[in-house]
Amino acid sequence: MRPALLALLLAAAGAPLALSTAMPARAQAEAQVVFPTSVSQGALVFGKVAPGSDVRYAGRTLRVTGYGTVVFGVGRNEAGPLQVQVTAPGGAPQTVSIAVTPRDWPTERVNGVPPKSVNPPPAIAARIAREQAEVSAARDRDDDRVDFAQPFIWPVTGRISGRFGNARVYNGQPSPAGHSGMDIAVPTGTPVKAPAAGVVTFANPDLYLTGGTILLDHGYGVSSNFLHLSRLDVKVGDRVEQGQVIGAVGSTGRATGPHLHWGMSWFETRIDPLLVLDRGQ
Repeated sequence: MRPALLALLLAAAGAPLALSTAMPARAQAEAQVVFPTSVSQGALVFGKVAPGSDVRYAGRTLRVTGYGTVVFGVGRNEAGPLQVQVTAPGGAPQTVSIAVTPRDWPTERVNGVPPKSVNPPPAIAARIAREQAEVSAARDRDDDRVDFAQPFIWPVTGRISGRFGNARVYNGQPSPAGHSGMDIAVPTGTPVKAPAAGVVTFANPDLYLTGGTILLDHGYGVSSNFLHLSRLDVKVGDRVEQGQVIGAVGSTGRATGPHLHWGMSWFETRIDPLLVLDRGQ
């Protein structure tokens, strides 16, 4: 009989035997490994391990909080099963397998977009590549801050006009990638609030595709980006708290009307903000 099960049976029978004394320390640590059995495409996944464990996923060694939490993102096209390797302090390596639930990705058609933003000439294409590289570099931070652990709030309240992951067709031309975030249609000038605390790692009022752009890092590779802003109220290096106004909604960059594009990422893996919000409900 497994030690953990034996200890629970003895406790149920009234035996004065605590689980901590019935199980060896190594077995206790390994028993603390808890992950969901299945996750959705686009999810931000939380797991629980023994503090001090070595945890690896998708070629990365994951940070572990002092209380044993780990976090990682699941891409839009991930088929699974995911494989997470966990080695508890003094324990043997074990692999956790997590199933991935597929989602449907309807097509959204966006017309009236400036043609140069759909088929950019060489000079504009070079600018776009340069700007996207700068944003990608900011996403690669792995700060030891646990702002990601708090329940997230909506940065603005309004109608969802574009959903994460949906296929996009601009001016009749299919985009090679799904929509990277969630669009919320609200008037120009609407204040944008930080959905969770973090540090501003990128801020530029005039990127070609995304216009006014802010990247807010929540720690452990988790970040939010806010696009098409008409105003930026923060700068790189600023520490902001949840609910603090960081800018204002606009229609800058490749946009056909005022809205906030709120995207989230785990490093370069795009995740669905709606799923992150649902977790806090």
